[in-house]
Amino acid sequence: MQSVLASLLAAVILLANSNVQGQHDPHFWSGHSGIVHLFEWKFSDIALECERFLGPRGYGGIQLSPVNENVIVQLGSNRPWWERYQPVSYKLITRSGNEQDFLDMSRRCNAVGVRLYVDIIINHMSRDPNDGSIGTGTAGSTANSATRDYPAVPFSNIDFNPSCPITDWGNAWQVRNCELLELPDLDQSRDWVRDKIVEFLDHLIDLGVAGFRVDAAKHMYPHDMEVIFNRLRNLNTNFGFAAGSRAFMMQEVIDGGAHEPIRKYEYTHLGTVTEFQYSFYVGRAFTGGDFLVWLRNFGEEWGLLPSIDALVFVDNHDNQRDHALTHKTPKAYKMATAFAAAYPFGQLRLMSSFYFDDRDQGPPQDGNGNIVSPSINPDQTCGNGWVCEHRWRQIAHMIDFRNVCWGTPMINWWSNGENKIAFARGNCGFVAFNNQQGQDMLEVLQTGLPAGIYCDVISGERVGHSCTGKSVTVLADGRASIHIPHDGEDGVLAFHIESRI
Repeated sequence: MQSVLASLLAAVILLANSNVQGQHDPHFWSGHSGIVHLFEWKFSDIALECERFLGPRGYGGIQLSPVNENVIVQLGSNRPWWERYQPVSYKLITRSGNEQDFLDMSRRCNAVGVRLYVDIIINHMSRDPNDGSIGTGTAGSTANSATRDYPAVPFSNIDFNPSCPITDWGNAWQVRNCELLELPDLDQSRDWVRDKIVEFLDHLIDLGVAGFRVDAAKHMYPHDMEVIFNRLRNLNTNFGFAAGSRAFMMQEVIDGGAHEPIRKYEYTHLGTVTEFQYSFYVGRAFTGGDFLVWLRNFGEEWGLLPSIDALVFVDNHDNQRDHALTHKTPKAYKMATAFAAAYPFGQLRLMSSFYFDDRDQGPPQDGNGNIVSPSINPDQTCGNGWVCEHRWRQIAHMIDFRNVCWGTPMINWWSNGENKIAFARGNCGFVAFNNQQGQDMLEVLQTGLPAGIYCDVISGERVGHSCTGKSVTVLADGRASIHIPHDGEDGVLAFHIESRI
C-alpha cells in the first residue's frame, strides 16, 4: 500500500512540476526569442508588423497592452496611457480594436511564429475619472466606482475588499488588501471573482494567446493566483501549441530588495517575475554609475532571481517615465540592450515606445482620440510619433545574435578593469563594449570563433559576400583585432557565425 501511495505522490509531484515549468515556457518557435512590448499598438498594426518584420526577424512574441474594456479618461486634448489599466468589463473592445480584430491578429502572428501575451488587470477595476461616481467604458458600458457596481461583468460591492488606502508600503496586508491608487480592489478569494477572471482568461486562450503579463501581481495573494492559474485551460492547439501546453506567466512584482515586505520569490512557482533590479543595475552601469567589469557575474550573485524565473528588461512602460535608461539616451540604451540580448540570463523583454513629453501622455492619436498607426521610414524606423526601438538596426540584429547563439555558454570574458568588456558565446558569437570616456578600444582578443571575415551586426549586416557596416577578421587561432572608437555612434561591436562572409 505504501508503494502505491508513494507512486501516486510522485505522479502528483511530477504533474505539479510540469505545470510550473509550463508557466515558465513562452512557447517560442525554434529560432525565435525575445518578447517585444508593442505599447498601445492597434491589433491591425500588430498583425502587419508580425508579418513584415517581427516574424522574419526572429522575434519570439509580443506583450500586448490590456485588451479589455477600460474607462475613458480625457486629460485636455489627450487620453492618457494609464486609462488602459482601469477595467470596466472583460469585453474585448478598446482603442486597439475589437474581438474580431484580435482574432485576425492572433491568427496572423501565430502563423509567422510570433506569440501573443496579454497584459491582464485582475487586481482591481476602474475608478471614475472625473471625481464623481459614473464612468463610461470603451465598449459603452458604465461603472459606478462609488458603489462598486460593474454591471457589464457583473461585479458588485460584495466582490471587492473593504475600501482602504495604502498608507504603509511596509505593511504586506495593506499592499494586498487596500486600494492601489484608489482603484476598487477585487477580492480574488471569492469564487465569483475567480470564475469571472478564469472565464476572461480562458476566452483569450481560445483566441490563441500564449500567456499573460499579470499587472500588479504584488497586490494579490500568491495562493489566490495559484487557484486561478491552475483552473485555466490548456493553450489552444489550433494555434500551433503542443497538446497540454500551459499559459506562460509574467508577473509584475516590484521588489527593491531585502527591506520589501513582499518578495519576488513568493511568486516564482507561478511563472516568471519581473526583475526590476536587473533594469536598475544595467541602466546604472551603461550610464556610467558602475564599471562594466562588475557585470561578469551578473545574476543571482547580485540578488537577482534565478535565470529561469527572471523576466529581464532595460526599461518598461512604467519606469521609462521615471528613472530608467530609455530611448531618450540612445547610445547607452542600445549598448544596454545589446548586453541584455547577448548575456545568457533571464527571459528578455524589449520595450517599443511612443514619444512622450510628460508621464501621462497617451499614444499618438487624432482629434477624436483614435490611435494613429506608425508609419515606416525608408531606413525601417518608425514615424508618426512612434519610437519602435525593436526596429532599430542595433537591437533587431542583436535578437538575431541571441537566436543564433541560443543555449551556448559565456566564455572568454575580457575587461580592462573598468568600462571596456568583451565576451564570447561558445564558438558562436562575440560581443564587445566600450563605455570608457575619452578612450578608444583597440585590443586583440580571443573570440572563440573559426577563422574568417565577419560582419559587425551593430553597424550593418551581411548581404551576400559583403558587409554593409564594419568587418572583423578572425585569425586561425581565434583572435581578432577589436576596435570601438569612444566617440562613435555605437559603443558596441558584435558578430556571430552566421555573419561570416
